[in-house]
Amino acid sequence: MEMSFQREQSAGYLINWAGRLFVRSIERRLTGGSAGPMPVFFALASGGVMSQAALARWASVEQPTMANTLKRMERDGLIARSPDPADRRSALISLTRLGRQRANEALASAQEVNQLALSRLKTSERESFVAMLRGVIATLEGDSQESPPPPLPVSKRRP
Repeated sequence: MEMSFQREQSAGYLINWAGRLFVRSIERRLTGGSAGPMPVFFALASGGVMSQAALARWASVEQPTMANTLKRMERDGLIARSPDPADRRSALISLTRLGRQRANEALASAQEVNQLALSRLKTSERESFVAMLRGVIATLEGDSQESPPPPLPVSKRRP
């Protein structure tokens, strides 16, 4: 029995395609950067600090992926590491001044792209669309046994 797959009717394909287009649109708006650090920017933009492990959990990525992202961000002067007073084996990650500037740019770009992407929808349709996406995500998280990213901790600001 031959199965017919029509990608234009596949929710997974369409969501993935839309996701790639979101990333490309955001990256076009960024000066000298990629969307790779976006989860770190979202997590730390308010001035908070988090460990690498907490950032990886929050971004729902594997530790090696987060380690590579942080290594590039450190090389580019976007993050700083400081010893974790509660765990000598761990470091706390925070954004540098340049990192905060880039985070603001990235967050503004993300907002702009979100507004553009949803601009053809009425307000009620936007709300329904986002609610439906949340429902799809919740269903798939249940199937994959993954938990959603934890809420951001109360911001620990550096003295």
